[in-house]
Amino acid sequence: MQKIINTLAIIFAAAAFTACEDVIDVEVPEGKTFTVVDAWITNSPGRQDIRITQSMPYTNQAPAPIVSDAVVTLTDMTSGQVYPFTFSNGKYSYDPGAGATIGVVSHVYKLRVELKESTFEAIDTLKRVPMIDSITYEFKTEEEAASGKEGFYARWHGRDLAGATDYYWVRSYRNSTDHREADAFPIDGSFEADVADGSVFIYPLSEAITREDKPFLENEKVIVRLASVTKPSHTFLDMVDEQLSNGGLFAKILENVPTNLKNVNTASNAKVLGWFGTSAVQFKERVMHK
Repeated sequence: MQKIINTLAIIFAAAAFTACEDVIDVEVPEGKTFTVVDAWITNSPGRQDIRITQSMPYTNQAPAPIVSDAVVTLTDMTSGQVYPFTFSNGKYSYDPGAGATIGVVSHVYKLRVELKESTFEAIDTLKRVPMIDSITYEFKTEEEAASGKEGFYARWHGRDLAGATDYYWVRSYRNSTDHREADAFPIDGSFEADVADGSVFIYPLSEAITREDKPFLENEKVIVRLASVTKPSHTFLDMVDEQLSNGGLFAKILENVPTNLKNVNTASNAKVLGWFGTSAVQFKERVMHK
């Protein structure tokens, strides 16, 4: 996720307080290109995919170039099982077969990515995840909805697993998992550690699956995915979300989000971006009807 520091925010802020309509062209430096690793392993059955690309300048809208010559290996450090990922159709994949899975709760996994510039490794633990009990929804008119948008407002319901601090990633989709709607990042049953262990997920989290500016329509389907994550992965996701929603007059300067992929070659200064994470996942879905 290459983000280039630039002066556009300052210029836009100044323009907001003037009546000037002149067009100002700003030369923005392209910055350095990095390899970006997008690797998330789950306990879902079937094929697991990893994507490796090259970063693009912030102002460039072209698709990110795909890295096709890496050597990618996943090791289950708990069982000793090794999974070699092979490149095909723009991604690196491993398929354990129909109904089989490579992700096991409480197992520790190491990702190794061998690139031209160097070799990088990261470690993560696949944590537990609770069930999604149910999904409910309410139809609201323009007058009833706080957003003024008529439609169906969905909520999911579940309870945090008691006995430890758990970190989660909630994502909702519209009709299929190709259409992401919203994300939320609970800690136990709320937003903070040590306050809601074993509790029902609080209202702001449960209703976060519906976009206020675009509620669901008749016969549309909401799909909810609840995923476990480790504390470092939770921090990474929070930082990514902050960067994606960064904007407005008081926006922060865009920057690269830290990675957990470490260069194993002490003689090399090469770096990559991205993250390796593991999750246990639960899905539930419901169609909207009056």
